[in-house]
Amino acid sequence: MVVEPIARVHSCFGEKFGVPRQPLLADASRASIALLPPLDTPDAVAGLEQNSHIWVVFQFHQAAGQWSAKVRPPRLGGNKKLGVLATRSPFRPNNIGLSVVRLLEVRTSPKVELIVAGADLVDGTPVLDIKPYVPYADALTHAQSEFADAAPVQIPVTIPEPVLNKAKAYRDDWGTDLPRLIEQVLSQDPRPAYQKTDPQRIYGMQLCEFNLRWRYSDAGIEVVALE
Repeated sequence: MVVEPIARVHSCFGEKFGVPRQPLLADASRASIALLPPLDTPDAVAGLEQNSHIWVVFQFHQAAGQWSAKVRPPRLGGNKKLGVLATRSPFRPNNIGLSVVRLLEVRTSPKVELIVAGADLVDGTPVLDIKPYVPYADALTHAQSEFADAAPVQIPVTIPEPVLNKAKAYRDDWGTDLPRLIEQVLSQDPRPAYQKTDPQRIYGMQLCEFNLRWRYSDAGIEVVALE
């Protein structure tokens, strides 16, 4: 079986650390899915704009070849193990991922690309397939998951005024609301679940071409810099 990428992701997330652990948790995130030859033609996306959401099948390209039968999901604090097929760990036998994202725009000039919101995809991610999200078949309101029965609890985020003003001034081709994105990403608590709070430690991640830095306190998360 030969599988080749049909598109490449250009994302606000410059590295794995800090990327939301599930899609749509940070709806302010923006990404472009640029189609590759031979699918870089308007014919390949004709009618796709009729859908509010799409499925993106992709490769965890930074985790290729790294997997084991049991993993330690962050959801369980990083201390308990589950079978890899019982989790959404990126460290999988075929390192394939599946995310539903909000389709904002279908662009066919000067290149064929999809502008999406809520993507949990690192910059450079290879896309293997794209499918429309069909609500009557895909939205199963009665489905259950004991492993992840609710969205994670959000942590309060404080952004000092100089950083907030810098973020408000940011502009890109996708219409990213950077202050909102910072708050949504950090409120999910990007650090490993097993790490204890250390108010002296400064964390950092690449976000929208910036180095976003923050620390933890008893009150939540405080943004330190946007460099």
